[in-house]
Amino acid sequence: MADLIDIYEKLGFSNVITYIQSGNIIFDSNKKEDQKELGQRIEQAINKAYDFDVPVIVRTVQEIENTLAINPFFKKQEVDIERLHLTFLADIPSLEKLEKLKNTDFPSDKFKIIGNNVFIYCSGKYSDSKLTNKFFESKLKITATTRNWKTVIKLNEIAATK
Repeated sequence: MADLIDIYEKLGFSNVITYIQSGNIIFDSNKKEDQKELGQRIEQAINKAYDFDVPVIVRTVQEIENTLAINPFFKKQEVDIERLHLTFLADIPSLEKLEKLKNTDFPSDKFKIIGNNVFIYCSGKYSDSKLTNKFFESKLKITATTRNWKTVIKLNEIAATK
């Protein structure tokens, strides 16, 4: 992770913090860049340093805060936080792709797509769910990455205290 911090700092980002070993990075940028362009710039730097492609999805602190507020499953009383996950999508899915997913049903697991986020509630372990990155990427034709809800909360806490 120290090498990854170095890459971000060489790109001109400050206050770079990593959280656990899964590519969660919080940083400040003084540049006014489109998030997609920012992600592409980071992807290129990682590719140059390690010679492999890693998709990068960038969210602002405000977007993470909003995501925490709108999770339709988190709002339910007595929800087991261990069952909640968030799939970040690189883009907002097309209406056509969303329509195709409309009737997809996995009785034990539920999902709700809001903007460029997929909120997931698993009845069991996420590793046993069919609602994986691969599922959403193949159906929506969009790059995706998933975090458990505890990680999303922690990332927001770290970002808010920087």
